[in-house]
Formats: sequence, C-alpha cells, structure tokens
Amino acid sequence: MTGPVSAEIPVSADSRPRHVAIIMDGNNRWAKARRLKGVAGHKAGVDAVRSVVETCAREGVEVLTLFAFSSENWRRPKDEVSALMKLFLFALEREVRKLHRNNICLRIIGDRSAFNTTLQERMAKAEELTRNNSRMTLVIAANYGGHWDIAQATRQVADMVKCGQLEPSDITDDLIQQRLSTGDLPLPDLMIRTAGEQRISNFMLWQLAYTELYFSPVFWPDFKEDEMRKALQAYAGRQRRFGQTDDQIAAKLSQQ
Repeated sequence: MTGPVSAEIPVSADSRPRHVAIIMDGNNRWAKARRLKGVAGHKAGVDAVRSVVETCAREGVEVLTLFAFSSENWRRPKDEVSALMKLFLFALEREVRKLHRNNICLRIIGDRSAFNTTLQERMAKAEELTRNNSRMTLVIAANYGGHWDIAQATRQVADMVKCGQLEPSDITDDLIQQRLSTGDLPLPDLMIRTAGEQRISNFMLWQLAYTELYFSPVFWPDFKEDEMRKALQAYAGRQRRFGQTDDQIAAKLSQQ
C-alpha cells in the first residue's frame, strides 16, 4: 500500500501491530539529491531511527526490527562500508544508554563474525546492558539475510537429528521457526520499506509470510514521526485473513 492515508483511522490497542519491521532505504539517494556524500545520508538516517523508535515506543509497539546492514551490503564501495561501520560503532556508544534509560531492550541479529572485534564487543555490551528492559524490544539486523537465518536454523535442527535428539518426522514449521534469530519474538505484523522500492530484499523471508506490507515513497532520513504514524494508520485499516474468507473473519468478530 502506498499513498496518503486518512488520519481519521484510530490506532487502537486492538489494531496496533505488535511487531513492526522496517527496511530503511534511501539514505544514499537522499544525500545525492542534496549533492552530499553517501555517508551524510546514513548520518541523517540515524535521526530517523531515533524518531521512529520513540514513536513506536509511545504507541505501544512491542518489537521494532530495523534492517541496518544486509549481508549483501559488503559489496558496496569500501569507503562507504568503512564509514557505515564507524557510524554503527558511534551509534552504539551514543544511543544505547538512551535506550536503557527508556527501558528499551536492544538485540542484534545477523552473522557477527564478519565484524571487527571491537564492534562485536560493543554489540555484546549493549545487549547485556539492556537485556532486562521491558518497554519495547529494538532488534537491529546487521550482516543479516533471510537465507542466512533459515540456513542457521535448519543447521541447528540437523544437529539435533544427528545427535539422536530428534527424528526427521518430528521436524515442523514451528520447530524451525523457534530457531530463527527472532524465534522467541512475535512474527512481524507490519513490514515497512521506504524510498519507493517494492521488494523485501532477503529480509526476514520466513517471518514475513503473512505480514502486511507498506511501501512509502519517502527516503529514510525523512521518515520520521508523521510518516510512521501514517504507516500505523494504514495497518489499522487492514483486515488480516491468514487464508480465511471475509465471511469467516466477520463471523469470528461477531462472536467476540
């Protein structure tokens, strides 16, 4: 869904997504439109992250997952990747204590082995500091890919079979889902992608099976509170069927 959304649709507790996932796209194009270097767009994007985190926390969203760095992003120019790593480290140092003060738990998903030792240590410390916070869980997907996530989950299941803990006939969707990097969290209800692109780009492939999709033309650095509220309002107007008919959904609602 794209385009303007009526502000009259209330975002009540019943129509609020528990888990919002976002592909933050458009930093480079935002910078290019202003004749700035790409890293300027990434720095501006940090302000959008702060605004969206604050908005989702106020609105009672339980989990917010942000696609910060994909496993494919290593293919970008070396100077841009280097700048992104420095920005990631800076954001961890500057923002984590703010998250902690606001009772927000930080989790980082993805293959950390490609990051330098300092960054891996800061990730672990940030998670440890905020581990017991309960207001909202902020998940940062870094060096993450949906293929990687499914592969690491199925390797765990294969090891269980190899060790005799599990029979192949015991393997179910739920068993694999529990071993995904977000296996203990609710599945995403709403996935947002900014900057006009309409694809999911190897992001949470398993988890997004029944997720509502919202595509915004706005570049990520400009996607702040007002735009986030538009996305939440759009979600509030959706009817989630999970394979059922309109009549079945209506019958369930009438019984509540």
